Amino acid sequence: MPRIRFHKLAAIVVLIGFAAWMTTGEFSSVGSASADNKAKAADAEQPKTPETGKPKTAEAEPKAPLRTVAVITPPRRTYARAIRISGLTEADKRAVLATRVAGVIDQLPVKQGQRVKTGDLVLRLATEEKVSAVSNAKQLLVQRQAELAAAERLAKTGNLPKLQLDNARSSLTLAQSLLEAMQAELGRNEVKAPFDGVIDRVPVELGSSVMVGGEVATILSLDPVIARGEVSERDLRYIKLGDEANVRLVDDQTVKGTVRYISRDASSATRTFRIEVAVPNPEGTIPAGMTAEIALSAEPTDAVMLPRSVVTLGDKGDLGIRAVDKDNKVVFFPIDLVDDSPKGLVLGGIPADARVIVAGQELVKEGEVVKPVEADQATIQKLLGEANAGTQ
Repeated sequence: MPRIRFHKLAAIVVLIGFAAWMTTGEFSSVGSASADNKAKAADAEQPKTPETGKPKTAEAEPKAPLRTVAVITPPRRTYARAIRISGLTEADKRAVLATRVAGVIDQLPVKQGQRVKTGDLVLRLATEEKVSAVSNAKQLLVQRQAELAAAERLAKTGNLPKLQLDNARSSLTLAQSLLEAMQAELGRNEVKAPFDGVIDRVPVELGSSVMVGGEVATILSLDPVIARGEVSERDLRYIKLGDEANVRLVDDQTVKGTVRYISRDASSATRTFRIEVAVPNPEGTIPAGMTAEIALSAEPTDAVMLPRSVVTLGDKGDLGIRAVDKDNKVVFFPIDLVDDSPKGLVLGGIPADARVIVAGQELVKEGEVVKPVEADQATIQKLLGEANAGTQ
């Protein structure tokens, strides 16, 4: 029993010692631990160099040179936005004249191209029986008037009953209505000009027969003549009633007119708005249906003229120009196209002090630092010449 108790006690002591050794974290041998401690001490005593802990390749790489771009501060001018619209001319008024009754054409005093005034006779149908009917109605009216006068005289003396007097008055009223109806029927045989204009088409001949509603003539009013076109929704805000417009015809004739109508309902197919420009045409020399170009001028605005090559796309797909700010960083300015002239683009939305990149703008991006140099004198003179030409 004493021996068994001694071994148990020894096992417990060994277990406690092993646990204490494990908690110290020292698993290496005494010799290696000493070597490590000496190495650490030597490292601690050795002075650190400036290169310690820094990658050698970071300072070894040379910096990339800045990209060189040509810049210019373009001259500014006051421009009026030019709005050009393709269209055609048309008559101010147009009417297709037709008969109201059937008959045979008895008179046709007009010809194609003839000028007429309001109320001028254009056509008359044969009216023999209708003239006779009007004559008979007039005679009947005279008779009924006489009968009424006699009935009134007899009624005053008491020799005529009141009922017969009323019948005489009713007969007179019917005779008057019959005469008016016959005269109206006779009037339907005539076709007259509804307004001043020119007879453009006469599809019938003298002596031919026409049906009710048959077309007999087309009349046009060409003073003023109307230049009609479609304006885009982008340019609609620049146009108002009463604006002056230049209308260039296909024969290079240019005339002036005034905007008289702007539609407020866009075409569902093209999203454009109809406009009409009234052009004085007292001699009728401008025909309807001729191709025309309508030129309007918007309110003047401050803008610059630059070559088309300067315009580029931004990172978001906007149309604009690239410039250099005071820190030589590339900036992008969206533009407003004021006009597209043969000399170049007239652009708005560019700050007054902007240094526009005219060479190398496609090789840089927004935020990049560049080396700007002024464009050569030839480029400056070209831009100045284009700007001056655009204001003349």
